[in-house]
Amino acid sequence: MLPLTILAAQKLSNLLTIRDTLQQQIAELAAACNLNIPTIAATQIVLSSASPDISDKSIQLTYPRVCLYSEAAKNLQTEKFRSLSGTIAVIAEVWASANLVTDSDQWIHFYVEALTDVLRQNIGDWGDGFFFSGIYDVQFQAPKAGGLGFVQSAKVTCNLNVSLN
Repeated sequence: MLPLTILAAQKLSNLLTIRDTLQQQIAELAAACNLNIPTIAATQIVLSSASPDISDKSIQLTYPRVCLYSEAAKNLQTEKFRSLSGTIAVIAEVWASANLVTDSDQWIHFYVEALTDVLRQNIGDWGDGFFFSGIYDVQFQAPKAGGLGFVQSAKVTCNLNVSLN
């Protein structure tokens, strides 16, 4: 079995990639606004905490992309007779890049909206002792030079409740 911190990120990856859920959600949002927004393919949703500088040079990921990883785990012992009863914070870092800063600045909001839509549609039991309450936090970063000209990111944090024997 995978370590719990990897399994937690994999659970979110599965929600985003099965049936190209995130890609379809982005396309629907863009169509509703009559905009052409590049979608995020399932191959660009990866388990990695590598910064864009490192991943651009060594992993060769393209834009846009979502990097998933676990940031923290807390065993709170809320259920006294469980070996693990607490939370794991899963991060989804969304990266957008374009040759115009206005494009990357607009696209990042569509990507985050699509990702959080998927989260809101999947409140509840994620299996294997993981439960998502629906609470998440989004932090946007300012655009900067990089990627295809300009790169912008957003960090979506969701805490999964974990209960294991």
